[in-house]
Amino acid sequence: MDRLFAQGTVNAAVSGEGPALFLFHSLLSDRASFASIEPELSRSHRVVVPELPGFGGSRAVDGSLAAVADRMAEVVRDAAGGREVIVLGNGYGGFVALQMAIRHPDIANKLILADCGAAFSEQGREAFRNMAAAARAKGLAAITDVAMRRLFAPEFQAAHPDLMRDRREAFLKTDPAVLQAACAQLAELDLRPELPQVKMPVLVLVGEHDEATPPPMSHELAALLPNPRLKILTGCAHVPQLQAPKMFLDAIADFLKAARATA
Repeated sequence: MDRLFAQGTVNAAVSGEGPALFLFHSLLSDRASFASIEPELSRSHRVVVPELPGFGGSRAVDGSLAAVADRMAEVVRDAAGGREVIVLGNGYGGFVALQMAIRHPDIANKLILADCGAAFSEQGREAFRNMAAAARAKGLAAITDVAMRRLFAPEFQAAHPDLMRDRREAFLKTDPAVLQAACAQLAELDLRPELPQVKMPVLVLVGEHDEATPPPMSHELAALLPNPRLKILTGCAHVPQLQAPKMFLDAIADFLKAARATA
């Protein structure tokens, strides 16, 4: 069931009962990237899957990633209803979740950061600049192949044509201005000096074949966080919950059980 939060600015699907579990999607995908794991998670949690600001039915925000994080903090407070809160972010959603935890230290009890990091290499920054420039000059269709390659390895794409058709259609619905702004923000982002402020337990996950946010970014993130766990997802790329949902659920199961035990 869809509901509006944060004074009607953010649209989210809500299902299940229990501790509140928020799922923040990646930049090159949408909330449907969690469709394969949401039913299982909703058996033990109140699962809230927002469309991030500027996506789908959610209103865009003016300003930096910090403004997006502040808007999502409003959503979390609004939708949690006093429950224990766990936030899971994938890719861009992970950066939003991490920025939110830095700016609002009491916003969540635990974080799961899948395929993100705290800062990109210069090569990674340049990739975002190039993507934004190409989208501005030629439109999203011109960068769809690049976007899909950042999400999935070529072998996976070839083996799952129906899924890839769906993911391409979802990407082409993205607001180009929102994509370009996010690319510009990620190209300049460096959260490393602020990571010691994130005191809560954090599960850091990364697909071993992730080209968008390569494994060294997750290793660095885990090394700088005060209370991390790090897991490498074998054979996966940037959206492991879509590529290998059972592996993804198994990877987060103990972390979620520990959260429920203290709820």
